[in-house]
Amino acid sequence: MVIISLLIRLRRLSCLLVLLVALTPAWSKPKPKPQADLTVRPLPADRTTIVSLRRPAEQQLREFRAQREFQYVEVKSEHSAWDLFWARVWQWFSSLLATRGGRIMWEYGIYALLLIGFVFVVLKLMQVDITRAFGRAPRRSSLAYDTTTEDIHTLDFSALLAEAEATGNYRLAVRLGYLQVLKQLTDQGLIQWQPEKTNHDYVHELGASSLRPPFRELTQQFEYVWYGEQNDLSAAQYALARDARVAFQRQLASTRHAA
Repeated sequence: MVIISLLIRLRRLSCLLVLLVALTPAWSKPKPKPQADLTVRPLPADRTTIVSLRRPAEQQLREFRAQREFQYVEVKSEHSAWDLFWARVWQWFSSLLATRGGRIMWEYGIYALLLIGFVFVVLKLMQVDITRAFGRAPRRSSLAYDTTTEDIHTLDFSALLAEAEATGNYRLAVRLGYLQVLKQLTDQGLIQWQPEKTNHDYVHELGASSLRPPFRELTQQFEYVWYGEQNDLSAAQYALARDARVAFQRQLASTRHAA
């Protein structure tokens, strides 16, 4: 009975609450908030502050102008013309290697240069006359002297040398002096003279003789004067060449007497 009585009371209480909610006045509900006015209104001008323009001191402006950081001009390159030239060369070279054809040319070009250098070293070690290998031949002298018909066994070197020195043809005098040395070496059996041989063949024929180093220098001196066409050889320069030849001839004579 008690439980039934409690249930009846709870039912009455719930009905009362529903009635109270229904009778709640409209003013008790929350009112919507008014939206803010977002219209931008310009601020009034400030008429109370006086703005005064100030300029820096003239001395300070001059100091600023003298500083590099404030010189707003187009600055040219500080590199020299030589540096710029090589920079352009390397830039062109880099662009060339960027292509397939350039890479192939560079690769095979390196091999070709190495091969040429190797051949050049071998020819020098073999003492081959490279000038003749490329078909270079000395030009004839401006005087009446024919080198194609000369024979060291028939030439009168004393008379020919005296005539060349007297006329100032020192280039021809160097040649005649060298041919005279070849005749003396041939007469002593140290070399075998033949017209088709090169000067370096004669150097090679001397072998390990003590005459070989000075004769090689004498040969290089002759080739520089004759094949280099030193027609402007001065008397002082010829005197040095003649002294070297005479010194070798004295050494050759002493070697013959010692033998």
